[in-house]
Amino acid sequence: MPHITIEYVIMLPLLIMQIILFPMAAGWLMNIWVTSRETLALQDATSQIASAMEQLYFSINHPSISTGEATYSLGLSPSIENSIYTGYGSLQKVNQQVNSTRILTLTFSLSKTTITAKSSAVLGPNASWQSSTFMSNSTHACVSANKLLNGTVVLWFGE
Repeated sequence: MPHITIEYVIMLPLLIMQIILFPMAAGWLMNIWVTSRETLALQDATSQIASAMEQLYFSINHPSISTGEATYSLGLSPSIENSIYTGYGSLQKVNQQVNSTRILTLTFSLSKTTITAKSSAVLGPNASWQSSTFMSNSTHACVSANKLLNGTVVLWFGE
């Protein structure tokens, strides 16, 4: 008889720990995995949009194009794990010289989470940014560029 009692005293706490700890640990690991997957998907989308902006700028900035507008439809998924993502951009000069290269920094965030991603595009000195917001669930989500007569290339998120 004493052996059975000792077995219960030893095994019962272990069984209770298995019932509580294993599901908790599995839940934590799943949350980490889902967050990592969402972060990678958002970073991928942000990088693709930055690359599209850079390509659009260099395409329309060609000397053979005097003026004009170009729009590029991205074809990205409207959501990541059933959450939409939004983004905005900001343009900074590399240094304070007049003909300095400019860096377009895109910052995107995933709704209902704290996940954000940044990506940059290197543009020429005649680049300009029109304040706009990217909404992934928009039916016409795109990036646009307009080359003006003075050679300035204005970029923005289209709708």
